[in-house]
Amino acid sequence: MEAGKKKMLATLVGCNYAGTPSELHGCINDAHAMRGVLLDRFGFAPGDVTVLTDDHESGAFVLPTGATVKRTLAEMVARAAPGDVLFFFFSGHGTLTPPVSGHGGRDDEAIVPCDHNLIYDVDFRELVDLLPRGATFTMVSDSCHSGGLIDQEKEQIGPDVPADPDLHAHAVHAGRFLPYAAVLAHLSATSGVDASHHVADHLLALFGADASAKYRRDHNGGSRSGAACTDDANAGILLSGCQTDELSLEVSADGGRAAYGAFSGALQAMLAAHPTLMSNWEVVCGARDVLRKQEFPQHPCLYCSDANADAPFLGHGQQETKSN
Repeated sequence: MEAGKKKMLATLVGCNYAGTPSELHGCINDAHAMRGVLLDRFGFAPGDVTVLTDDHESGAFVLPTGATVKRTLAEMVARAAPGDVLFFFFSGHGTLTPPVSGHGGRDDEAIVPCDHNLIYDVDFRELVDLLPRGATFTMVSDSCHSGGLIDQEKEQIGPDVPADPDLHAHAVHAGRFLPYAAVLAHLSATSGVDASHHVADHLLALFGADASAKYRRDHNGGSRSGAACTDDANAGILLSGCQTDELSLEVSADGGRAAYGAFSGALQAMLAAHPTLMSNWEVVCGARDVLRKQEFPQHPCLYCSDANADAPFLGHGQQETKSN
């Protein structure tokens, strides 16, 4: 890479969970489609885009287990210098887990890698906090309950539409939501821990040091730290497929072979229709508008600092060289 040139690094994850009761069909498609967008629209170099899927038929892949995803993201963050643009895309199941018994607070958001080694909002917060000043970490999560997936990040576009209490019951398309009971059932089948225990006990028993920092730091779960970050220099930018209390839906096409996430599809359609510079705020509003016209009952959200809300999505259009 030319000296002084900013790096643009990406990790894209698609989990279809093939052969399991929680199987999806469009997540791997989403990851590959996003790779095309990064290369064609935003100028990412092919060698700087890592794609992790659980496609067992591809013949050459690295499974997106919890440990692998976190290690890949940590390596990406470790390479970052001021001004660099980092991007993480996840398409797969999301879940909510209750606080550990004896501790108050709301349920916590997590994504579900292929081995169910949950990655929580606090894990993404830790990654963001390691970035050098001036670098950014943009996360797009096409998963259920994805609002707030970077802990403490400031809400810019959030739950301004009342939640539909019957959403889970009448969703026309498949939802990318793995119920807490299903997570426990999957983990308890191999952990040796009774299913009546909290998910923390299963994750620690199965994954030890590779389990989420949420439970490694404090086996009792601890509490969420502090108020939302408001520092305009903050590096974290989250574009979530839906609000914390909503589903991200999957659209089936061609018998499932061409399935895709509704949010991923909306992003691609909106970016294709607007080839000019767009801010993070405009991208989320545009995706909301596409989903509204398609009558999908989900509302993408934006979490980031005030300055990053107005900043170009993925740094597109920013000065390409770093200042001395």
